[in-house]
Amino acid sequence: MIPAKLKILAVDDEPDVLEIIEYNLKKEGYTVILANNGEEAVVLAKELKPDLIILDIMMPKMDGIETCRQIREDHKLRDTLIVFLTARSEEFLEIAGFNAGADDYIAKPIKPRALISRINAILRRTGLRDQEHRKIEIKGLVIDRDTYLVYKNGVEISLAKKEFELLFLLASKPGKVFTRDLILELIWGTDVVVINRTIDVHIRKLREKVGEEFINTVKGIGYKFEAN
Repeated sequence: MIPAKLKILAVDDEPDVLEIIEYNLKKEGYTVILANNGEEAVVLAKELKPDLIILDIMMPKMDGIETCRQIREDHKLRDTLIVFLTARSEEFLEIAGFNAGADDYIAKPIKPRALISRINAILRRTGLRDQEHRKIEIKGLVIDRDTYLVYKNGVEISLAKKEFELLFLLASKPGKVFTRDLILELIWGTDVVVINRTIDVHIRKLREKVGEEFINTVKGIGYKFEAN
């Protein structure tokens, strides 16, 4: 069961969209905070530390990509989930969003039942994972789920939330080959449409940050973590 009164910050420059989001999320028992633009969202996020942020991409003053990037720069907001709300589906925007630190996407126009289902699923998956308090230590690499921190030879490595989850998944079973389909299901969920290119982007960024030696590609199948 998802804990009641989780805080959700909804950010959009369209009042009608915010009204729909607020009404439906409040019915589910969430505490909802509203912002009309990216600049306001960054201030509110730092002040109120929401559990999840629903963030429109195309906004005046500061677009969603830059807003997400600034929020992710705040260490105290490392665990905050960020979900983009957008009517645009171009592949480059999806990749840019994940690179900025987004956890998921919800498409416009908003369908209330689909919105609630997606938000509940995202929070439920995260809640289940957060109960698995574990620390992995392999070849000088420390992956701490309790704090969502990663260290290599004692030096902290900054990872976006999905990057951390992907690394923890692979490292939790060294030598096991995780197929692309399984990675998509475990990290993004079955109710989320994610292109294969998204996995490639996350793997590439992980290799850049933690080192090429840890993650191997199994051609035509998926990826595995090397412990030897």
